[in-house]
Amino acid sequence: MRAPRFLVVEGNSPDGRGLLKAAGGRPPSEGYAELLRELCPGALTDVCYPADPGANLPDKAGLEGYDGIALTGSALHIYDGGPHVTPQIELARAALASGTPLFGSCWGLQVITVAAGGTVRRNPKGREIGLGRRIRLTAEGRGHPMYAGKDEVFNAVTVHLDEVETLAPGMRVLATNAMSDVQAAELKDANGAAAWGVQYHPEYTLRDMAATFRRHGKRCIEEGFFPDEQNLIAYSKELEAIDDDPTIKWLTWRHALDRVILDKSIRTREIKNWIDHQVMPKRQTRGRG
Repeated sequence: MRAPRFLVVEGNSPDGRGLLKAAGGRPPSEGYAELLRELCPGALTDVCYPADPGANLPDKAGLEGYDGIALTGSALHIYDGGPHVTPQIELARAALASGTPLFGSCWGLQVITVAAGGTVRRNPKGREIGLGRRIRLTAEGRGHPMYAGKDEVFNAVTVHLDEVETLAPGMRVLATNAMSDVQAAELKDANGAAAWGVQYHPEYTLRDMAATFRRHGKRCIEEGFFPDEQNLIAYSKELEAIDDDPTIKWLTWRHALDRVILDKSIRTREIKNWIDHQVMPKRQTRGRG
């Protein structure tokens, strides 16, 4: 019996990954692959880079060989189109056609939506960054397996300027908040294959978020999240300190961080539930475990 295999689809272009590394961060696919191996011990992870020139991407048959496919976040904008975006939409369509379980975070949700016939826009309410606050399960989200063990209302690590505007056929909203009507959704096709997506980042650590603030530094100041670079850097250092030691009470209190963020098993619950309720059952039906 072979080990579970995951494909992680990196959403950023080479330039985007370079800017994140320069800010002290790591490519989203690196952290995602690490988390999948932690949540599913013994799993193997491959990474593909559809936004890279000349990328060799798997076809439908190749995608069927994976037990799960995860789509990362990205600093790209799907409505810009072009060579960094179009291959990602095409890859998501092939992934949906393969029947292999999909999970999309932020940009990943947006790519799945557009690949299936929905639309994405720039959020007229502006950027949501740091924490997505008071994300609330919808009637269809309550009792949904993606949210097993999760509170009905919760905060989540997040960064996005764009949002789902129009749902794709077969898509239903599982969570919402004041910033975006679609904070989570499920897509089911005519054959019953499902894709799950969230607008926030359950896979992100606070250290990842600190690097994201630095990567978007000038924009964060221009948009009024910080008065100057000094305050932005101080904030990012505090997030890193909490990431190193989540028991520092005065810092966690100042940032209003509770167990939903600080407890990794709760913060990443959506992805663990995807593995348990989508990936492993599909793996069994394919005779792999």
